Amino acid sequence: MNSSRRNFLAAGLALPAAASATRLPAPGPAAASNLALQDSGLRFRVLGKTGLKVTRVAFGCMITSDASVIERAADMGINYFDTARSYQGGQNERMVGAALKSRRKSLVLSTKTGARTGAEALEHLETSLRELGTDWVDIWYLHARSSASQLTGDLMEAITKAKKAGKIRFAGVSTHSGQEEIIKAVVQNPLLDVVLVSYNFTTAPTLPGAIAEAAKAGKGVVGMKVMAGGFRRTRPGSDAYNKLRREGAMVAALKWVLRNENVHTTIPSMTDMDQLEENFRAMTSDYGAADEKLLAEQLRYIGPLYCRMCGGCEGTCPRGVPVADVLRFLAYAEGYGQFALGRQHFQELPPEVADVRCADCETCAVQCRNGVRVAERLIRAQELFA
Repeated sequence: MNSSRRNFLAAGLALPAAASATRLPAPGPAAASNLALQDSGLRFRVLGKTGLKVTRVAFGCMITSDASVIERAADMGINYFDTARSYQGGQNERMVGAALKSRRKSLVLSTKTGARTGAEALEHLETSLRELGTDWVDIWYLHARSSASQLTGDLMEAITKAKKAGKIRFAGVSTHSGQEEIIKAVVQNPLLDVVLVSYNFTTAPTLPGAIAEAAKAGKGVVGMKVMAGGFRRTRPGSDAYNKLRREGAMVAALKWVLRNENVHTTIPSMTDMDQLEENFRAMTSDYGAADEKLLAEQLRYIGPLYCRMCGGCEGTCPRGVPVADVLRFLAYAEGYGQFALGRQHFQELPPEVADVRCADCETCAVQCRNGVRVAERLIRAQELFA
């Protein structure tokens, strides 16, 4: 591994210890389970100035199809669950709402809208509330924004209306690319309370500084993509992959994120009980030298495959392919085992982009500074999804 990557991993050891304490959430149907687990792992942080006390490891519901896993997580004391209007073709919200209906008042629930206009966003919100079976959501995110220009006055007006109507308690923005610009915009906007960022052991070393500024300003910070693309279930033919999975590289990745006290909670995806238990254990496990070694190995393994979404290649494809987006869609399929989700996003691209075939180019104009084999990965995505 080159020195810059090694230094980045090592630099993480200097992050302050997580400011956490073993506390119980508000009383509710799961209170007995929470009490039993008080000494075995529950850790909480306050989500910025929202005052919401959330478990350090929360639940990202995007690819979950088994409601019993969500129910079990709530029984274990996890108290924040995240979904979105677009997940699973709109069905995810319905499943999450049914799984959590009996304990809604004791939990923090968030959803998202990809709408680009205020009117459409409010329509999405009404649908989300109906599907979730609730009168309000605790956090409503503008989903997958990559530039401050996408946080329009029209959308801010929709947020204001939703808050006044009591349909949302707090508002936020989720971002995969252009993250530092989005974080800055959230910091400067009093209507926005939370930022949901892609943050893991591969992301740019400048990102923690932006996250720290958001936390200092009282904004809640939620970490997603904490496993760096998953790669928990795919490419099983590789001995290196099987070894990393067996020895706990995914848990090490989550523990790496949890050490940053400015990241108030995380929303790793969980599809089965094994993943739930692994992620829960990470909440109380210290990050150490063995974890750092595992992540160094993991970085070598995923280096040619995983896009860090650093923004370095934005606009460099002469044929207009949004490289980072397409590689993210491929990660959904290969990293998370969610082919349908990756294909859905790919097919939402404008036709003039979706019809591009990178195999037709003699050379690729996009050169990744992190070593991703861009042309190979784009061709793979086009073969899978087109």
